[in-house]
Amino acid sequence: MVAVTANPRRWWALGALVASMLTLGFDTTILNVALPTMAGDLGATTGQQQWMADAYVVVFAALMLPAGLLGDRFGRRRMLITGLALFLAGSLLGALASDVNWVIAARAFMGIGGALVTPLALSVLPSLFGPDDRAKAVGIISAASALGLPLGPIIGGWLLNHFWWGSVFLVNVPMAALGIAACVFLLPETSDPASPRVDPVSTALTATGLGALIYAIIEAPSRGWGDALILGMFAGAAVLLTALVLRERRAERPMLDMTLLAHRGFLFNTLAATLAMFVLSGLMFVLPPYLQAVLGNDALGTGVRLLPMMGGLMIAARGAQPVVARFGQRAAVSAGLVVLAFAALLGSRTTVDSGYGFTALWLSITGVGFGFSIVPAMDGALGTLPRDRAGSGSGLLMTLRQVGAAIGIALLGSLLAGVFRDRLDVTGLPPQVAHTAGDSVIAAHLIAAKTGPRSAAHLAASANDAYVHGMNVVLLVCGIAALVAALLAAALLPKAAPAPEPESTGADMVVATEDA
Repeated sequence: MVAVTANPRRWWALGALVASMLTLGFDTTILNVALPTMAGDLGATTGQQQWMADAYVVVFAALMLPAGLLGDRFGRRRMLITGLALFLAGSLLGALASDVNWVIAARAFMGIGGALVTPLALSVLPSLFGPDDRAKAVGIISAASALGLPLGPIIGGWLLNHFWWGSVFLVNVPMAALGIAACVFLLPETSDPASPRVDPVSTALTATGLGALIYAIIEAPSRGWGDALILGMFAGAAVLLTALVLRERRAERPMLDMTLLAHRGFLFNTLAATLAMFVLSGLMFVLPPYLQAVLGNDALGTGVRLLPMMGGLMIAARGAQPVVARFGQRAAVSAGLVVLAFAALLGSRTTVDSGYGFTALWLSITGVGFGFSIVPAMDGALGTLPRDRAGSGSGLLMTLRQVGAAIGIALLGSLLAGVFRDRLDVTGLPPQVAHTAGDSVIAAHLIAAKTGPRSAAHLAASANDAYVHGMNVVLLVCGIAALVAALLAAALLPKAAPAPEPESTGADMVVATEDA
């Protein structure tokens, strides 16, 4: 093992990484609070709101592996700065956008930047810190990533109360600029020219296959699941993703090493982490409209009311490792998923008159369950792999986790849209107005505000009832998915995961905590 020479500027360089990860963590949750306001101002349907959230995630998932390889071959600092610059440019485009399509394009552009920043910020740690300092560095960068999650909704809500919705994009600009400056002046250049080459064909297959799948899921409720275009998109996605798997299996040095899934511990830990992300991403999509439109909170109040989930998540993330040490990784993951299932099933009992106290209760339990499942699952997945395959395993794990998040937003958002439209009472409204009201609970409330007092009260009440019912159906599906994942983990995970090797422990825990 080659010793890492102490870099005299390593702690300042860590500050550059902290600024980079804080920027991404901040942006992860700020959009969830902004979506209801943006839907009202831009006239966005539920499907378009799904695309505003998913455009970033799909691009991020598709490009993260090739982005990491580009950094390995051409310089991690160079590519990290490039990623932050792209993220900054995308944020400017989003702030200046005048319609939904430009916002979606901006989010996709930001996804390119995020795909470069995330793996590269993590991969430079081993070159900066030796084993003695690495644990402390891991704690600092993990805290920065976690700090961005609760700050996003609060600062985003404050901005929306005082400025226009574009301010939630504009706030990224100084953060990204600070990260670029810190990287330029403080971060040493590192690379690994021996890493696999980027495969443009596999990258294209990943992006187009995922894009077709997500498009079909999001558009199916409005077009119909039997629509020729939807069926064609599903078929195209199946062909493209199958071609990707076959190509990667034949490659001598694959970008996406599918043979890693032959490791039982890696496979089922990855499945648990992916299903946990599926549940959480769906919850974070359906909650803000409920808090804002149904309970009547402003944007800042919505952000503050998401804090119980963040608090539970941070507490669990800190307590997960002692639980694993005492009871084992399989028990921790299974128990965390059971708690997550309980929280979702409890939330599915929400009524229009439940109030925020009940919501805060199951939100906090959700955070605890997610934290106790995702951190041990991700750490356990990587801990089962040989040292020389930890990098490719990390890339595959994070890619599948992002795919789970994208499908969660698409599938659960589409389920919500379909249930809401079917249950909404639009009796007496002109056909075109009734169709617009069925686009989202925000649209229904905007139309209610323009009708007579009696019609307004009826439409608003029906919209609230329809949305809560749709949210409860989504929560029920989330609870069942988490329970299935818990049963699979309890039955199929190895009894005891091997202890991570010293060289990989720090990086693995950064990945796990950052994603949480």
